[in-house]
Order: sequence, then structure tokens, then C-alpha cells
Amino acid sequence: MKEQLERLVLQMYRMGTPYPEALREFQRAFLIIVLRDLNGNQVKAAAKLGMHRNTVRRTLQELDVDIKSVRAWRRRPPLSTRFSATDEKKAKAIK
Repeated sequence: MKEQLERLVLQMYRMGTPYPEALREFQRAFLIIVLRDLNGNQVKAAAKLGMHRNTVRRTLQELDVDIKSVRAWRRRPPLSTRFSATDEKKAKAIK
């Protein structure tokens, strides 16, 4: 892994990437990978990274990371669309 990182750094250096831009890209990629692994959970990511959760959130804002694009899950559909006709009958019978 160290060799891969060194090759990437050498490639960025040869392309003329300034240090601040390289650092920003590394931070962005690192945070996105950690967040994807934790399904976008910023509190868990902060704990894994040894950072405060507010620092993670501020860094994400500074790096223009859209947290919604990192999350693998989407919102559940409304209850009305999740139940089939037989489920609705069962739900009415319970009431």
C-alpha cells in the first residue's frame, strides 16, 4: 500500500499538482471512503478517525462533500406504498 501511495504522490508531483490541492484531494478521498464504509454515519466516522464529529462535519463542508451522495441507502418509501392490499386488510383488522 505504501508503494501505491508513493506512486500516486509521484504522479501528482510530476503533473504539477500544488501541495494544498494534493492534500485537499487526499482528505476528500479518505473521508469519502470512510463514510461509505460506515454508510454515511458521521459520528461513527469521527470515532474511527479519532476526530470530533463537528470537525468531520466542518471538514466535509470545507471539502464540498455532499453527504447524501456518500450514503448507500435511500429513504424508505411511505407506509402507504410499502403495504400490499392484503397487508392493509391485516392492518385494518388489528385496529
